[in-house]
Amino acid sequence: MSLIVRRARSTSLPNLLAWRALGFRTVCSGRLGLAPSSPHSPAPAGVKILESFKEEFEVGSQVVTLETGKIARFANGSVVLGMDETKVLSTVTCAKSNSPGDFLPLTVDYQEKLFAQGLIPNTYMRREGAPKERELLCGRIIDRPIRPLFPSGFYHEVQIMASVLSMDGKQDPDVLAANAASAALMLSDVPWGGPIGVIRLGRIDGQIVVNPTMDELCESDLSLIYACTRDKTMMIDVQSREITEKDLAAALRLAHPEAVKYIDPQIRLAAKAGKQKKEYKLSMLSEKLLEKVADLAATRIESIFSDPSKGKFERGEALDIIGKDVIKVFEEEGDQESLSILPKAVDTVRKKVVRSRMISGGFRVDGRHLDEVRDIYCESHHLHAAGVHGSALFSRGETQVLCAVTLGAPGDAQKLDSIAGPPKKKFMLHYSFPPFCTNEVGKKGGLNRREVGHGTLAEKALLAVMPPEADFPYTVRINSEVMASDGSTSMASVCGGSMALMDAGIPLRAHVAGVSVGLVTDVDPSSGEIKDYRIVTDILGLEDHLGDMDFKIAGTRSGVTAIQLDIKPAGIPLDIVCESLENGREARLQILDHMEREINSPREQDARLATLKYTNDALRSLIGPMGALKRKIEEETGARLYIDDGTLTIVAKNQAVMEKAQEKVDFIIGREIVVGGVYKGTVTSIKEYGAFVEFNGGQQGLLHMSELSHEPVSKVSDVLHIGKYITMMCIDTDVRGNIKLSLKALLPKPDPKSASCPPGKIPVVKDTVSIETSSFGETVASLPSVVEPPQKSKLAVPAVVIRTAVECDEAEKSSPVDKNTTAKRAATVKPDRKLKSTASKQTGTHKEEEELKSTAPEVTMTNCAKKPSRKKKQLENEAEESTSVSARKLKIGTEMTAKVQQVRTHGLVLDLGGGIRGMYKFEGDEETEFEIGDALQVKCTSFTTKGIPVMALVDEEEI
Repeated sequence: MSLIVRRARSTSLPNLLAWRALGFRTVCSGRLGLAPSSPHSPAPAGVKILESFKEEFEVGSQVVTLETGKIARFANGSVVLGMDETKVLSTVTCAKSNSPGDFLPLTVDYQEKLFAQGLIPNTYMRREGAPKERELLCGRIIDRPIRPLFPSGFYHEVQIMASVLSMDGKQDPDVLAANAASAALMLSDVPWGGPIGVIRLGRIDGQIVVNPTMDELCESDLSLIYACTRDKTMMIDVQSREITEKDLAAALRLAHPEAVKYIDPQIRLAAKAGKQKKEYKLSMLSEKLLEKVADLAATRIESIFSDPSKGKFERGEALDIIGKDVIKVFEEEGDQESLSILPKAVDTVRKKVVRSRMISGGFRVDGRHLDEVRDIYCESHHLHAAGVHGSALFSRGETQVLCAVTLGAPGDAQKLDSIAGPPKKKFMLHYSFPPFCTNEVGKKGGLNRREVGHGTLAEKALLAVMPPEADFPYTVRINSEVMASDGSTSMASVCGGSMALMDAGIPLRAHVAGVSVGLVTDVDPSSGEIKDYRIVTDILGLEDHLGDMDFKIAGTRSGVTAIQLDIKPAGIPLDIVCESLENGREARLQILDHMEREINSPREQDARLATLKYTNDALRSLIGPMGALKRKIEEETGARLYIDDGTLTIVAKNQAVMEKAQEKVDFIIGREIVVGGVYKGTVTSIKEYGAFVEFNGGQQGLLHMSELSHEPVSKVSDVLHIGKYITMMCIDTDVRGNIKLSLKALLPKPDPKSASCPPGKIPVVKDTVSIETSSFGETVASLPSVVEPPQKSKLAVPAVVIRTAVECDEAEKSSPVDKNTTAKRAATVKPDRKLKSTASKQTGTHKEEEELKSTAPEVTMTNCAKKPSRKKKQLENEAEESTSVSARKLKIGTEMTAKVQQVRTHGLVLDLGGGIRGMYKFEGDEETEFEIGDALQVKCTSFTTKGIPVMALVDEEEI
C-alpha cells in the first residue's frame, strides 16, 4: 500500500487522473482492476507463461495439426486437432480412486454445438439440450477402439470429452475427434496402450479416396472408418452399396498404412508435452486364487458346457449353483478378502474352460460346428391388422425379433439439427431391447447408446437396397422389437427388417441378411502373439461375452452393405479380419435362402401416398385461416395432408381414405382439367339435352345425354337427378373454357352380336333382356337377341331426344307443345285395346330404343343371314338420305296419318309418306295389338340424334 501512495505523490497529473498512475485500468461496478504490464517488460517471478506445442503432418491430401497447451490446461490431457478450418478439442480426466465395480467406467461424450457453424439453436431456450443420435454414435466411434487398450484391472473412472470448436463443412469431425482423443490420452498420466490412428476412406468410380469430404461421400459407394495400432486392427465401421468381400479386404489393407500416419505425431507430441504415466492400483486376480477356484469348479463347469441340450437359462442356473458352492467354501475358510473378487474369478475360470474346448476340439456351447448357423424361422406378414403396413418375425436359434414397417409422407422425415450430415432422414430403423427379452427386471428409459448403435447399424445395412427417392417418395420407419436375445439381435433386425419392407410392398433391390462372426484365440502370455485361433460363425450371447471379437457383417448375395467390428483384446491381425469376411458370406447366403423362400418379392399394396401439384394460391385456400380447413379435412377423412411449396402430399391408411381425401381436396381447389382425366362431381341441373355437373373445386361441365350411356336414353331424368354424385371423364375442352363430360366413356362398350333371319320374315327382338352391373354400380342391359315376331306389343311414351342444344331451343320457341299434357295424353289408353303388364320389357327399354333407331330407315334388317345386293344397298342408302333430309323439314307438333311398316316388340316403324320413316315406342306397362298396314294418327314430338322423327299417337278425343 505504501508503494501505491508513493507513486500517487510522484505523479504530476490531476487528482482525478491519478488512478492511472497507480496502474488501475478501469473502474467497473465500483471496483478497480490492475492494468497489465508492458508486453516488452519481463514477466514477474512466479507467473506461468502459456506455452503451446504443435505437430503438423500430412494425411492424404490434407494437412493435420495437433496442438496442446493453449486451452483446457487444467485437464489431465487436452489436444486440439485441426484439418483445414475444422477444429476439435478432446480432453481426458481421471478419478483418483478406484470405482467399486469390476469393470472400466469409461465415459465418452461427443458434443456438436451450433456456434461451430455460426448458428443459434432453434429450441425454445436457444441452447443445446440432450445428446442427439449423431452425438451418441460419434461417441461410440471414439469409445470402441480406445477401450480395449486400457490395462486389465484398471477400474478408475475415466471421462473423455470431444467438442467441435469450428467446422468448415468439408470434413466430418467424428474421425478427427477420435484421433484427438487418442492424442489426449497420450498426453495424460492415465495408463493406456495407445496411440491409435483412425482414418476414413471412400470409393468413387472404383478409386479409393482418403479423407473424403462430405460432398464426396454422397457420391461414394463406400464409407469405411478404420482404427488401428501400428500393427493390429482395433475397430472397423463400414457402410457400402453391396461391395464385394474382395474389394472390401483390399480397402482395409489400404486403410491401415494411412491410419498409421496419425501415430508418430502423437508420440512426438507426448514426448514434448506429455505427463509421466502415474502408477495406478490395478485390481488383479492372483494365480493362487484362480487355481483354487479352478480346482473347485472347472470340472463341473466343463460338464455343463458339454451338454448341448441345455439352453441359455439352464446353463445360467447351473453356473449360479456352482458359484454359490464356491462362495460357501471360501466363507467356511473365512477368506473375506477373496470373497469380494470371487465372482470375477469364477467367470475367469468359466472363460478358460469354454475357450480351451473350442481351441482344442472345436466344441461349441450348444454342440454346433464352428461354421454352423442356428435354425432359422421366418414369417412375413405376421401382423395382419390393416393399419400395419408390413411386418415380419425372424428367429435364429433362441434370438427372436419382430419388425414392423410404417410408411409416411415426405413431411414425416426426421429433422436432424446437426452441423454435419443431411438435414433430414427419410429412412429410420428404431431398435428396442426391452428387459423381458433376457428375463430381467429393468427400467425402460430414453435414448440408450447401445440401442441407438444397434439400430443405426441395421439401418445402414438396409439403406443400400432402398429404392431411389424419386421413385419412392415415402418416409419409412422400421420398429425392431427384440422378443428374445441370445446373440446378435442387431443382425436379426436386419433380416426381419428386410422381410418387413417387402411385406409392406417396398421394391427392394434384394434381400439383406446379417450374421455375427466371433473369434477365440490362444495367446502366448510372454510375447502376446497369437499361437492359434478359431473363427466362429453365428455366435451365441455367451460366446460373444467369452470370445475376442464380435464381427457383424450384413449384405446381399452381391456384396456387403454394413460392417461393425468390436474387439476385446488389444488388437487383432488384419489377416484374421479379412479371413472372417468369407465365413460371414457363407453364413449370409444360408440365411438368405430361408428368407427368400418366405417372401422373395414385394407384396402388392394399395397406394398410400399421392403427390399433387398446385399453385401456392390454391394451397392457401386449402389451408384456410390458421389451418382450420386443412385440419377439418384430416379429421373427416382420417388422411394426413402435407403442404410444401406448390406440392400437396396426401397420406392415407387405405385406398378408400385416399379417395375420400382427394375428393375433398378436389372440391375445394380442384385439379387441372385434362382431357381423358376421370373426375367426380355433383349434378346441379338437368336440361332436356343433358345435365350440368359441378366438380373439381366448383367448375361446371356439360354432360350431354348422348354421353350418358352406350344405349339410347329417352330422358336425362331416367339416369340422373339433381344432387347425384357421379364419376365421369372429361372428353373435350375449348378455348372458351367449356368442358364436355361423358359417362359412357367409363362404361364397357357392348359387343355387337350378329343374328340371322329367314327370308320373308320380319326380325324382332326378344322381349327378355339380361341385366348386368357395370363397374360403377349402375344397371346396364345387355344387347337383345333376334327371335320370332310376337303377337302383341306395348304402348309407351316416346323418347324426347334433341340433336343439339341450339336446335332444342329453336324447337321450343317454334312449338307451344306442353310436355306435361303430352305425357298425359300418351298415357291415355283406348278402351278396346288389351292391356298387359310386362315388367321384363321395361328393363330392356333402352336397348330396344337403339334397335328401333338403327332399323327405322331400312325396310330389312342389316344383320339378316342373306346379304343384300348392290342395287338394294343403293336404294337403302338413298332412302336413308331422303329420310334424314325430309325429317329435318318436319316441325315438332306436326300431325299426320302414318302406316305401320314394321311391328317391333317395343315399338313400331311407321311410313310417314314420301319415303319418310318414323318411330313410335310403346308404353312400358301396357300392350296392344297392331298389324302391318294399319293407319294411325300421329304427331311429331322430337327427333333422334340420327334425325329420325319420333312420333306419338293422337287420341281420338283430340281429333
